Amino acid sequence: MIRVNLLNSVTERQGGAVNSVERKAASPVSRLMVMSMAVGLVLAALIGWDIISTNRNKANAQTSLDEQKKIAAELEAVMQEQKQLELNIANIDARIEAIKKLRDSQAGPSAVLEAVRERIAMTPGLYLESIEQTGDQLTVKGNSPDEAAVTQFGRSLEFSAGLFSNLSIETQRKDIAPQNASTPVAGAEAPKVEIVNFIIRCAYTPSKAAESKKTSATTAANQPQPNNSGGSTAPAANPQPAAPAPTVNAPKPPQIAQNQ
Repeated sequence: MIRVNLLNSVTERQGGAVNSVERKAASPVSRLMVMSMAVGLVLAALIGWDIISTNRNKANAQTSLDEQKKIAAELEAVMQEQKQLELNIANIDARIEAIKKLRDSQAGPSAVLEAVRERIAMTPGLYLESIEQTGDQLTVKGNSPDEAAVTQFGRSLEFSAGLFSNLSIETQRKDIAPQNASTPVAGAEAPKVEIVNFIIRCAYTPSKAAESKKTSATTAANQPQPNNSGGSTAPAANPQPAAPAPTVNAPKPPQIAQNQ
């Protein structure tokens, strides 16, 4: 009987296949191909991850940019509103200042006339022709039959606690015919009355008067009170010499309208 040994043939075939695979794996070309494929896969993965992360960062940056633009637009609106409010406040302040100036300008002439009227009421026989005010400079023109009345009126202006300052008086004597005089006899002179025309120039400074009143009130508050128990009191301050009367200048040519 013929026996065939198949075991060796199968083993040899299997060994040959293994040897073939080993030879291919040991081949430099195969190794290079495998390494190239591995490197390619790694590069592809890295590139894909970079693209994905870049797109994600771009989306986040775009979202942040949109938010910043929205905040900037809101801030711009707030700045515009603030500028408009500042402009409105400036307009209101300008109106308030204009109203204050208008009130001061309206109250100024009436205050001057009231102050002059009070002093004229204390000086009988004094007649005013005009009162002119330019800024803080005041010009008073008038006449009186008595020069002492003019001097008294100027003194009342001078001693006004700083309300009127830098005062100067110009006077001129003038003879005029009385309006109710009868017709004179032929060859006789008509009786005439001597009057004194005057021009008073001074500065109207109500701010100085207010400061003087404040200083006087402070001084009075600081003065020591008398001791009712018999103690000594502080010595009184030395009396200040009286201010001189306003100077009456020498007669000058008439500079005002003549009385009719």
